[in-house]
Amino acid sequence: MSQVVVIVGGGSLSPRAVEAVEDDAVIVAADSGLDHAVEAGLRPAHLVGDLDSISASGRMWAYAHELDIDEHPAAKDLTDTELALATAVELAGDEAPSTDLLLLGAAAGDRLDHLLGTLLALGHPALAALATVRAVLGTTEVHTVHAGHTARPTLEPGQVFSVLALHGPCTGVRVRGAEWELVDADLSAHEARGVSNLAKEDVMVTVGTGVLSVVIP
Repeated sequence: MSQVVVIVGGGSLSPRAVEAVEDDAVIVAADSGLDHAVEAGLRPAHLVGDLDSISASGRMWAYAHELDIDEHPAAKDLTDTELALATAVELAGDEAPSTDLLLLGAAAGDRLDHLLGTLLALGHPALAALATVRAVLGTTEVHTVHAGHTARPTLEPGQVFSVLALHGPCTGVRVRGAEWELVDADLSAHEARGVSNLAKEDVMVTVGTGVLSVVIP
């Protein structure tokens, strides 16, 4: 039986993000992500990070609801999002092959570096143990496809999506069910050949080696 682990990061959540959360999902809040989760009507079970941006009321909510709190020092190498991703892998445990990961957060706003850091973190090798890795950032959806995995995004005919090798070279890339299909293609991190494809029906994306990003604006 599959399970879903949801990570809520910083920034207000879009309706698209909230609607993506299943009722029985295990929710992990990354620092101030707890404030945004509660505001959106979600109930985290875990709180992780250096807790330098969570509100005082958010802290009190966490204590009152007896969350599992994993507090880290502010001077750390990993971002709160990376810590939350590590927690998600731990929670998946032996059920990792049947665990879907969903990361929720805001769009770039005025911190493009935060957005890029989040996208990079989704390519961590440890996440390849999970069944699927997906994010909804603002109104944009991103499927991170690790080698040997398949993304089957839900798309309407004519809907735009892009396939990008953000984490480095990818080989054996296959895109099916699209206007412009790829068969055993190689994509590098410095080309945009996969931008602005169009869905036809039952889009499926796989990659032989590397980590591929499927972006749905």
